[in-house]
Amino acid sequence: MKHSDFAIGGEFVTTSGTWRCTDIGTRTVIAIKVSDGEDASWFRGPPYAVEEMVFDENDWGGCWPDQAVRDADL
Repeated sequence: MKHSDFAIGGEFVTTSGTWRCTDIGTRTVIAIKVSDGEDASWFRGPPYAVEEMVFDENDWGGCWPDQAVRDADL
């Protein structure tokens, strides 16, 4: 993905799961991992009940906009 592909509240996929974008910086994207089976209230915020992770420009190549695109690329 490119920086312009990320949107706050939008979701993207990596090999480790589905992530929801919570903030966009100049050269970083901040996201929380969205897990099935977790209490949905954990994903409302800020603040969030789950850890936010930083994705920098070196990580964006391993991000896909949705599951179908990821599966097609693998």
